[in-house]
Amino acid sequence: IVLLISVMGPCCFHAHVVLAQTGSQAETKNADAERALIESILTRQTNAWNEGNLKKFMETYWKSGKLTFSSRGKTTYGWQATLDNYKKSYATPKEMGQLHFDGLEVSMIESNSALVLGNWHLKMSDGEKRDGNFSLVVKKFASGWKIIHDHSSAVEQQEEIETKKNE
Repeated sequence: IVLLISVMGPCCFHAHVVLAQTGSQAETKNADAERALIESILTRQTNAWNEGNLKKFMETYWKSGKLTFSSRGKTTYGWQATLDNYKKSYATPKEMGQLHFDGLEVSMIESNSALVLGNWHLKMSDGEKRDGNFSLVVKKFASGWKIIHDHSSAVEQQEEIETKKNE
């Protein structure tokens, strides 16, 4: 740029600055659009869960033996094993309760991968509330964004903490 200024004058410098700003603005718009697409998979998850449809819920995960899901101190490998674990824990739609997410933070790692942090909340049919947090690694495939790793943790309720203290 300095060479262009000395040879071509200040008008060209201004043009280069505008181009650089436009490129940066385009990158920001693209990242914002990708974040919105990533958040949309979580909306699809919530909708499927609240319909009691585990298979539809699992469509947001990478259908691969390399999918990882960590919870309760264990890691499960594979899409089918993850679905099977959900089916064991939530055998009927009534047992699934109603799900919602909040506190979402989407951080792009590269143009085709991101880290997603957030909180999950379940309201069970008997009124019990379960809460926790999660971190997801998502990757963009030709078919769209998919979760390739999920680490979900439950927040212990105060009653559970008191029970453990007394044991």
